[in-house]
Amino acid sequence: MDRATFACSTAFFRDYNSSSQGAFCLPGGHVDFIDKVESFTYSDFFRDYLIPNHPCVFSAKFTEDWGSRRSWVTWDGKPDFDHLLQKFGEAIVPVANCDVKEYNSNPKEQLPFKEYIKYWKEYIKNDYRSSRGCLYLKDWHLSRAFPMQDVYTTPVYFLSDWLNEYWDAVAVDDYRFVYMGPKGSWTPFHADVFRSYSWSANICGRKKWLLYPAGQEDYLKDRHGNLPFDVTAPTLQDRSLYPRYHQSQPPVEIVQEAGEIVFIPSGWHHQVYNLEDTISINHNWVNGCNVAIMWCFLQDELAAVQREIKEWKDPMDDWHLQCQLIMKSCTGIDYKEFYNFLKVIAENRISILENGLDDEALAKNTPQAAISTLGMLHAVFDLKRTVKVLTSLSANEDFKKLDLTSLSPAPEALLHHLKAAIDTALL
Repeated sequence: MDRATFACSTAFFRDYNSSSQGAFCLPGGHVDFIDKVESFTYSDFFRDYLIPNHPCVFSAKFTEDWGSRRSWVTWDGKPDFDHLLQKFGEAIVPVANCDVKEYNSNPKEQLPFKEYIKYWKEYIKNDYRSSRGCLYLKDWHLSRAFPMQDVYTTPVYFLSDWLNEYWDAVAVDDYRFVYMGPKGSWTPFHADVFRSYSWSANICGRKKWLLYPAGQEDYLKDRHGNLPFDVTAPTLQDRSLYPRYHQSQPPVEIVQEAGEIVFIPSGWHHQVYNLEDTISINHNWVNGCNVAIMWCFLQDELAAVQREIKEWKDPMDDWHLQCQLIMKSCTGIDYKEFYNFLKVIAENRISILENGLDDEALAKNTPQAAISTLGMLHAVFDLKRTVKVLTSLSANEDFKKLDLTSLSPAPEALLHHLKAAIDTALL
């Protein structure tokens, strides 16, 4: 991050309102196509797309050196099933049935990868029909299961990735996925986990994306307040069922070709179709630009839980704790873990600002190396955004009702350390 971008980001977030970020439509539905690898910098992406929460598409030039683009694809651009079976045949993978709706999603099962590839080949041979339905391999943690495989390198534009930095640190989970599916497979209408950003790269095949800027989803809810499963369903035209649909704006539509990367802004709902047999790589990620959106989402989720079990508030002594437990089971995180998330991000940056980075750490694929690559001003920006959200969390009444004695350091002490580190770095 250069000084001009640091100044721009500081000015933007000084008067920032997370509820309005991205709440606009693009002129004519236009989405920028980034083609110049040599001249498009991280600061360009940060200033023009991350800060305003604006989608874009990167050309196939940005992925042409990836191992998966070379070895996972046949000469005519199809999935190389033989190679994939050789590398991953014995793996167990999550597979969704696109033809079945279950709780506003598609039911999943765990299958051996070799069985899924056998199904896929037969599905193609049978003109994309099967008594088993249209099966889609989704949310496969391939990088975690096969860390030594030469699959891809995360582009520099997406290196400020707090989600995976934290979950790697606690060795519990990650948000790096591989998707593989036949022509006609699709993902229903949704927004990404924690209202995170996502980037999705096609290794082969084509996708069609329908994107709705943050806030547009409110017009798509039915009279009970539920979002649609399929945003293209004719029933949305029925005003007795979807009374505000006619007020919604048309989606931003993107057709993504092989090798291209789509950047999906924070909080944008979307629906995705595979127009051909397609393999893609996807990351969900949060950073200083959208961590406040994540925090707002968590507050909304807790409020929804509290409304659902409000009748038990008086007779239940640990009602507030139970609300946190339910929220974590639904979203994957509660307020205390969100504090630990902010703490890990903050301490990694404080360490680099105070102690620097040795050559050995810089040579490795570590969060510290990524922070160093993005520059010291980026670390300061991250700390400033962490202070803002941590201050709000510390003042939150639901957070203060929890037993915080297990948190180390205490929120007040961490805030003090953060502010001191920022002041020292800016001297």
